[in-house]
Amino acid sequence: MNFYIPFKTILVKEIYRFVRIWPQTLLPPAITTALYFLIFGQLIGDRIGTINGASYMDYIVPGIILMSVISHSYANVVSSFYSTKFQHNIEELLVAPVPNWVILAGYISGGIMRGLLVGVVVAGISTLFAPIAVQHMLITLSIAALTATLFSLAGFINAVLAESFDAISIIPNFVLTPLSYLGGVFYSVSMLPSIWQTISMGNPILYMVNAFRYGLIGVTDVDIQLAFMMTGSFIVVMILFSLFLLHRGTGIKN
Repeated sequence: MNFYIPFKTILVKEIYRFVRIWPQTLLPPAITTALYFLIFGQLIGDRIGTINGASYMDYIVPGIILMSVISHSYANVVSSFYSTKFQHNIEELLVAPVPNWVILAGYISGGIMRGLLVGVVVAGISTLFAPIAVQHMLITLSIAALTATLFSLAGFINAVLAESFDAISIIPNFVLTPLSYLGGVFYSVSMLPSIWQTISMGNPILYMVNAFRYGLIGVTDVDIQLAFMMTGSFIVVMILFSLFLLHRGTGIKN
């Protein structure tokens, strides 16, 4: 069977979905980013000076870009797949001869596309405030893609398990946002007391932000190989768990 057609159908639907409502999906992150750079970068950054040899504006650019990638790749999948469940369109996929891995790949690819597209928009806005020459292009692109993949998977799992619209907002509000802001976006871990440095090392977003920062400006607080290993391991675990949920029909067939 040709699995490319169902995969392409799901992916095109997902891309059309967020492009069609671009004032809600692409414009807000551009405005938010401009405010971040204006307030934190220009108004506060001049008073902070440099961090690890980089100006404060340059230091926060990678974190803000990746934070946008995280939130929008997650939001795209969790809202789209849960809406499919809520509107009972999921039955069309369940009765079609489409393997679970194709369904998963289609929705995750849509989340990756939106996350990376928003990242490009935010990066474009950042050049107006802090032009940055990318130090390690391969690391920059690969960690951005892996991060978008990871949080698209997280959004998919949330959507499968969610039983109401309120349930799909709990994780972003009470887990994802705090971890993002505490992931070294606006500060270096070395600036924290030793106990908080140790606690921060348990935050996986810290490793992704620092790997992306290393790719852009060559500055990091963590081991880059460890960051890639952790991100890749989380992706494998979440893929297997997502396929397990689809196979059992958890939150879908009941």
